[in-house]
Amino acid sequence: MNLKQYTSEFKTNITIAFPVMLGQLGNVLVGFADNIMVGELGAPALAAVSLANSVFFILMGLGLGFSFAITPLIAESDSAKNYLDGKKNYQHGVVLLTIIGIVLAAVLLLIQPVLSLIDQPVEVVELALPYYQIIAYSMVPLLIFQAIKQFTDGLSQTKYAMIAILGANSINILLNYMLIYGKLGAPMLGINGAAYGTLVSRILMIFVLLYFIKKRKEFEPYNMAVSWFVIEKERVLKIVKLGYPAALQMFFEIGIFASGVLLAGMLGTQEQAANQIALNLSTMTFMIATGMGVTATIRVGNQKGLKDYSNLKRIAISTILLMIIIAIIAAISFMSLRTYLPWIYIDDREVVEIAAKLLIIAGLFQISDGIQVVVLGALRGLQDMIIPMWMVFISYWVIGFPVCYYLGILTDLGTFGIWIGLLVGLTVSSILLYIRFQHLTKRLLLSENK
Repeated sequence: MNLKQYTSEFKTNITIAFPVMLGQLGNVLVGFADNIMVGELGAPALAAVSLANSVFFILMGLGLGFSFAITPLIAESDSAKNYLDGKKNYQHGVVLLTIIGIVLAAVLLLIQPVLSLIDQPVEVVELALPYYQIIAYSMVPLLIFQAIKQFTDGLSQTKYAMIAILGANSINILLNYMLIYGKLGAPMLGINGAAYGTLVSRILMIFVLLYFIKKRKEFEPYNMAVSWFVIEKERVLKIVKLGYPAALQMFFEIGIFASGVLLAGMLGTQEQAANQIALNLSTMTFMIATGMGVTATIRVGNQKGLKDYSNLKRIAISTILLMIIIAIIAAISFMSLRTYLPWIYIDDREVVEIAAKLLIIAGLFQISDGIQVVVLGALRGLQDMIIPMWMVFISYWVIGFPVCYYLGILTDLGTFGIWIGLLVGLTVSSILLYIRFQHLTKRLLLSENK
């Protein structure tokens, strides 16, 4: 294998991925700041935020999955310079995600009694319920922003969403400081203050990104007048057809990590707080992988539009290799700093000791997680959704979850056993998805050579 043909693409990959990574990391760093601020209130408060967000994120995954259908459609339209088609895809994507956001917010509010019925510590549930009710409303602006973001990502203009995320989330941190602790004349709301900060920041992100779309010349071809009330049934069905497998795939993936939160809660407040620390740290590197996955979707989608399948495969492999390098660095960092990082969140020796053990597994699954996220991005660029969805389901729920439950609940391994199950699921997923990618690209190359 000639490595240079792959490493030569690293610069382009990083140029596209870096703003996405930074924007996504901005979201996670706000979560990081939230957890540190809430951690000052004690282990029950940190566990309550973890419990509420675990349920929120499960349904959020459904909405995010539908939004992922927008990026390859925009990338393909843009490479063909079919601007009207791209604008209509953007319009329909925003309308669809708005409706989905309203539905999911309503579902979240309807199912809130579930928090009291899933064998979680009483003190944690009492703190979690009002926080949960507030963040449920943030589902709507979050998914509207996500639809607009996927449009800009599909045009390879990833830096503007990054600016919107970082700017709005800076406001979030300030609001958290004011509302959690009652600073600068604001009322002291505890963890509910963090929820209000999240809601406001998600609304602000929409307006910042819309401003850039209106003002920047990169978006001029798409600033044509299109009625937002004229909905084409066939276009909606196309987005849904592409989006629902990604939605279910995200549901399965976020669901397995959320189930880890709930299983940890069955073991106790300290275990759940430690699980939240390890999960928040792992999410940082996951968001880096998400940036690489978006890059794979954009670049593979472009090459698919050009029908250049040789370059398509080469570019996809280059993205995977770059991700593996990043994942190895992250794994070494997690394992070497595992006894120090948890202290940033909380001053509780029992919680820190549990979290330190979990970071060993978190380090190990960096490579598997990175590969599967990037390969999924490449498969989205190929508009291949159905089979990858079932591969993810089998990996996480047929194989991974039983291991999580058995080792975590039925043995003395506790939360460490839960995370071994997560590692198993991620590893199986990365292997199956990579086999699928190789199969599809081999078939495309054969058709190109005929």
